[in-house]
Amino acid sequence: MEAPQAQSALEERVKAGKLPRHVGIIMDGNGRWAEARGKSRVEGHREGSESVREVTRACRRLGVKALTLYAFSLQNWGRPAEEVAALMDLLREFLEKERAEILDNAIRLNAVGELEKLPHLVREPLEKLRADSAHHREMVLTLALSYGGREELLAAAGALAQRAATGELDPARLKPSDFEAALWTRELPEVDLIIRTSGERRLSNFLLWQAAYAELYFTETLWPDFRTRELLEAISDYQSRERRFGLTSAQLKPRA
Repeated sequence: MEAPQAQSALEERVKAGKLPRHVGIIMDGNGRWAEARGKSRVEGHREGSESVREVTRACRRLGVKALTLYAFSLQNWGRPAEEVAALMDLLREFLEKERAEILDNAIRLNAVGELEKLPHLVREPLEKLRADSAHHREMVLTLALSYGGREELLAAAGALAQRAATGELDPARLKPSDFEAALWTRELPEVDLIIRTSGERRLSNFLLWQAAYAELYFTETLWPDFRTRELLEAISDYQSRERRFGLTSAQLKPRA
């Protein structure tokens, strides 16, 4: 096991570098983690919730302004009913247990997705915590719940089509900023870094528009094993990259 001093030194180096303003995480591998240990998939999700707590705390400590976690996709509703029910119970438990820490640390809780599909036992504590933390500005923690990137794009397109039909919007003058303003993530900064755990290398319908210029980081680590050290390694890798946004390296160099 790594000495605490080494991890602390890495954290200080990362904190001193250019941090991503907005990090998105596809939390993958809970089921495989559990199966490899002869446990139920629910136990894997429960252990994964511990990673959520630790990673959120680490991001707050580092100074990351926005963290978006892919907690439950629209497609996840198709999983076995008992697993879905257990996930909803875990989500409610998380919201209740983390309420005090979120409020005490000036974190704003946000949620994106087709939230009306969530059961009342989740919606009630979710909406209460969103309302009670709405004025916080230190960091925003967004839970992508009942979320799908394609569905978000369709909803945005539909909203813009309605505005065009009423004459409020001229389609010939449509700008990327108009589309972004119609997205569920419209209040969040641009995504700088997307992390996916468990060795899979795809976005799986997560933040499809927002990922256009995001740096992608894939790790073999399963989500329940992804803790502070793994987050620091991901951000350190991000800090080593040159983000050109279509320009050349020469154009990015400061002029004499």
